[in-house]
Amino acid sequence: MYVGALTLDILLGDVHSLKQKRSVVRPIVAEVQRRFPSVAVAETGHLDLHRRAEIGIAVVSATAGNCGEVMDACERLVAYRPDIELLSARQRLYNDED
Repeated sequence: MYVGALTLDILLGDVHSLKQKRSVVRPIVAEVQRRFPSVAVAETGHLDLHRRAEIGIAVVSATAGNCGEVMDACERLVAYRPDIELLSARQRLYNDED
C-alpha cells in the first residue's frame, strides 16, 4: 500500500478578503474532489492570509506509479486554472514500511 501526499501552495488573484478567498478556494477543492473522487482534498494552510492558500491532497493506492499519476493529474488540474498562480507543489510518497 502506498500513500501519496501532495501540497499545493497557491497565490490567489484579485482577492481582498477572506470571504473572497473562500469563493475562489472552495470551487478548486470541489473540482478536484469531483474529478478524482478517490482522493481526499482540503484547504490545509495559510488560513489567515487572504491572497495565499495551501491545498492538501491525499491518495491511497496499491502501486507507487498510480499514486504518482493521480498526484500529477491533480497538480495539473489546479495549475491550469487562470485565476490563480501555483507557487509550489510538493509530493511525498509513503509505503507501509515507512
